[in-house]
Formats: sequence, C-alpha cells, structure tokens
Amino acid sequence: MRKSRPKPTVSKDYRVTIPASFFGMILGLAGLGSCWRVAAKLWHLPTWIGEAIMLLTIAIWLVLLLLYVGKWLWARADALAEFEHPVLCCFIGLVPVSTMFVALAIAPYFRAIAVPLFIVGTIGQLSFGVYRSGQLWMGGRKPEIITPILYLSTVAGSFVSAIVASTLGFREWAPLFFGGGLFSWLALESMIMQRLYLLEALPKPLRPTLGIQLAPPVVGCVAYLSITSGHPDAFAQFLFGYGLLQALILLRLLPWLFQQPFTASYWAFTLGIAALSLASLRLVERGMTGVMQELALLLFIGANIAIGSIALGTVRLLLRGKLLS
Repeated sequence: MRKSRPKPTVSKDYRVTIPASFFGMILGLAGLGSCWRVAAKLWHLPTWIGEAIMLLTIAIWLVLLLLYVGKWLWARADALAEFEHPVLCCFIGLVPVSTMFVALAIAPYFRAIAVPLFIVGTIGQLSFGVYRSGQLWMGGRKPEIITPILYLSTVAGSFVSAIVASTLGFREWAPLFFGGGLFSWLALESMIMQRLYLLEALPKPLRPTLGIQLAPPVVGCVAYLSITSGHPDAFAQFLFGYGLLQALILLRLLPWLFQQPFTASYWAFTLGIAALSLASLRLVERGMTGVMQELALLLFIGANIAIGSIALGTVRLLLRGKLLS
C-alpha cells in the first residue's frame, strides 16, 4: 500500500506546524521586491513599493521561521517525516535559501546583519545540498518521484549564494557558487527531462512543482550578471533565452497544471517568474535596448499580476482556514 505524503497538521494544543515548502513564499516575494528596486531606477517608479514588499517578506520569513523551528520542538514526528520523505525533503533547502534572500533585502540598510544571515544561509544551503546529493548518489531512487524539486537541493542555493555574495562584496566567492549551481543544473536537467518525457504524467498534487523548472536558467542569468560587468555578453542572453522558452512551455501547460484547486503549492512558480522579470530588468540596466526593453516592461507587469494573484489566493485560503489543508 502506498504511503500517503505527510500533511501539515495542527497539534492537540492548537499549535500550527507548517511544511518547509511555505518558505517558497519568501523567494517569490523577495524576487518581486528586487524587481521593483531595479524598475524604480530604470523607470523612476516609487521606491517605497519595492521596500514595502521587502519589509513584508522579512516579516513573513520571521513568522515562518519561528513556526518551522517550533515544528521541530513540538511536532518532531512531522518534521522527521518531511525530512525523510523522498520528494518533500528537498523543500527544506528553501529555509537557508530564504535566509539569504532576507540578507539581500536588508543589505542596503543593515549590512552588519545581512552578512551573518548570508553566512548562515550559505552554510545551511551548502550543508543540506551536500547531504541530500550524497543520498542521491547512493542510488535507489524511483524514477516516478523525480521532479524539478531536486533543483532546490543544490542549484537554487548555489545561484542565490552567488547573487548575494556579489551584492555584499564577496566577489571572489560568487563565481565558485555560480559554477556549482550551473553544473548541478545541467546534470539534473537531463534526468528530470527524461522522467517528464518517458514516464507517466505527474500526479495533480505534484504538477505545480513544474513551476520550479523555470527558475534555473533565469536565476542563473541573474547570478551570472552579478559576477560580470559591462554590456551583457552572449552567454547571459543564452540563459535568458532558455528561461523565456521554459516560460512559454509553462504557459502552454497552464490548463493541465490548473486541474486541481488553488493551493499554496503554486508558490513554486514565483521564484522563476520573479527571476525572469529581474533578469530582463538587469539586462536593460546593463545596456540592452530594443526588444529587451519591451520584454522587460511586459515581464515586469506579468510578474506583478502573477505573484500578486498567488499572494491574494493564499490570503483567501488563510482567511477561510484552508491554507494548511
């Protein structure tokens, strides 16, 4: 009999336990806030909007972090079940990655706090990535449970480490993290594509994880731009172009992806959506004109609509008491 996936629960004393996947909200919101920071420079938009989004991101991160730590204290069985689950365990990598995004959010104001958060987040994502990858190298994984969630173990953490390291001035470390993320992505991509092409379709609850498929090329593009200077070279444009292709494929799949009711799992799309917009904005900021300027505006508007809609849907679930269903 197939084991059911662990579900978030409310203990008998009404203390809430959350899944690690909820930290995906931080990635999407911080990514959108970063878009607004760049857009404010390019198009003279109000700077307070981006900062307000970043402040909201920090507040949500603090709440989620307290709840997640509490999960290990008062619902250890649930926490261990998630840690040992062959699919859901990869979401744990979002905890240190979200910490680095918070460091990015506060870097312009509190560098003395941002640097320790970056160090803790980097050590956390690297430790988890090495541990999880070691498990995968030992084999025994069923092809049916391979999904883009695997990117969260090494790819997301490495690219985000490169971005934040460069932002905080640790530029000698940024290329090392970028290399780790790039080649981990290429290695995992072929395996994930083989699973999607050759095996049965993903079950409905796992289909939103396909949104993560958009993230590697566009987050990688932002990371690459953070370690280079001058006019964007061909490789940066290659990464962006591949990300744009992934976005178009996902748009084509939306009717299939939305066959289940809205849940918080749709936050899996937001990092890629935000990074696609941010990459185009960075390309324009670095001197690209013409079509890229038009794309940057279109993608910025689209990112606000998409992430805003997912955020409103999440609030609606929360108010109806169904967010943890």
